Order: sequence, then structure tokens, then C-alpha cells
Amino acid sequence: MTAVMIISGVMLVLAALVTTQRLLAGPGSLDRLIAMDTLIGTAICGLSVWATYTGDTTIVPAIVALALVGFIGSVSVARFRVSDDS
Repeated sequence: MTAVMIISGVMLVLAALVTTQRLLAGPGSLDRLIAMDTLIGTAICGLSVWATYTGDTTIVPAIVALALVGFIGSVSVARFRVSDDS
């Protein structure tokens, strides 16, 4: 079980590094928005792996808060980024 947690942690760190590269080098604002949303999802997964590894459930409100911030941020940026020419 410990090996699975270590492997998943390493894979999440690698995913965060690749996503950070896309966040910094993204040519457009929508690319950066998707990269930020992916980075928040990776952080949620990392916190979930840590909560599973330690058996500590006090991290769950932080996971829910990150999910809400990611959702509301993505929806609000997408709302004001897309034009209403219909």
C-alpha cells in the first residue's frame, strides 16, 4: 500500500510540473485557465492521496473548498471571456 501511495505522489508531482509549464508558457488566456483548473485538480488529488495515506480526515474541508474555488473560478472566467454575440 505504501508503494502505491509513493508512486501516485510522484506521478502527481510530475503532473503538477508539466501543468505549471503550460500555465507559464500558455499562448492564450484560455490555455492558462485550463492549466490552472488542472493544477487545482492535481492539488485536490494530492490532498486526497495524503488524507488516505495518513488516515486524517481533517483535510476533507480543504478538498471541498479547492473544488468550489476551481469550479467558480473556471465558470466566472469562461463567462466573461466568451462574447455574447448571438
